[in-house]
Amino acid sequence: MKHGDIKDSIPGSESPGHDSEIIVDRIILRRICLPLIEPYRLSYHTFDMFEPIIVEVHGSDGKMGWGDGHISPGSSDETRAGGWGFCQEIASTVVGLETNAAISAIANRLHESKVAGSALTVALEMLEQSSLLDVPEDIDLPLLAPVNGLNEVELEPELEAKMADGFKTFKIKVGKDVDADLARLALVQKLTAGRATLRIDANRAFERDQGIKFASSIDPTGVELFEQPCAAEDWDANGTVAEHSTVPLMLDEPICGLADIEKAAGMKGVGLCKLKLKRFGSLSCLKQGLDLVRNLGMDAVLGDGLGSELTGWMEAAVAQTSISNAGEFNGFLKVSGRLFKNPLKFENGNLSLPKGFVPSLNQRRLEDLTIEVAEFQAI
Repeated sequence: MKHGDIKDSIPGSESPGHDSEIIVDRIILRRICLPLIEPYRLSYHTFDMFEPIIVEVHGSDGKMGWGDGHISPGSSDETRAGGWGFCQEIASTVVGLETNAAISAIANRLHESKVAGSALTVALEMLEQSSLLDVPEDIDLPLLAPVNGLNEVELEPELEAKMADGFKTFKIKVGKDVDADLARLALVQKLTAGRATLRIDANRAFERDQGIKFASSIDPTGVELFEQPCAAEDWDANGTVAEHSTVPLMLDEPICGLADIEKAAGMKGVGLCKLKLKRFGSLSCLKQGLDLVRNLGMDAVLGDGLGSELTGWMEAAVAQTSISNAGEFNGFLKVSGRLFKNPLKFENGNLSLPKGFVPSLNQRRLEDLTIEVAEFQAI
């Protein structure tokens, strides 16, 4: 998506008639360290902690907005140092502006650092009290759980415990060894025995031929999708794997805008797109993307498993009317301790949002987790 498309779809950037009375009085940026309950293994990195950028925005109306952006090393060209520098530079230029002008300024440069820019924009959308964060009724949203065990001794108790907790959808990471991955998948299928839906995620680890071999060998029993077999930029390789796959293929990292969704819709065998708030620039653009996926005849999966409680809440709020499958906004369950005074509620496999839910951040815990801070005040 061109950054112009983003600006055009953000409330407040399209016309001067939008409420422009809120001035951005103050922005506080934090780099924080969130320790995990147990290591989270991906094909390209194992996380012992999440290190998001937290954005706190104060408006002239006395209200506050929050944003969160976790830059995952190896997931894209964006780096944590670059994102932190981008946030500081942008914050210094938008503080003192009206919110709509600030959002437009960020949109014009979002291509430079998508995750960092998204964190800034969603904080401003929250400050403007975006209706996409409203929770008009109590809602339960099913969540996906990752599968960590590598053999039957580890897998059986893990899967049984998670099913007892109410999880009905599991994600299996693959991408290191085709034969070993297929054997592990078969073992999970045997142990769940039709009691759960399975998602398979290669995190871009396969070369084209490996991806074809794996995808064409999947026993589709209980398998919902196969996610991102090859490099994000290699659309041809992913498309070829999709054509050979026994289950629908889902694209993840390449899906960063509306044009990407339209391209995916034209690929044989690609049945799903995965969307994350941190790649779409704003809550409104995320909603627009989710609607487009459905309108083009595909299914959408929503959520960042590396996100904090802030991201989990925001993605869950947008999910209310946008998805009908298990959400992947489960990063808050991986973290030791919460950011909210009123923590997100997890029960029987669901994230539960009560009617009217608005989070209250635990300022003391946030400060304890902070490893670097920068503050910008309007003159």
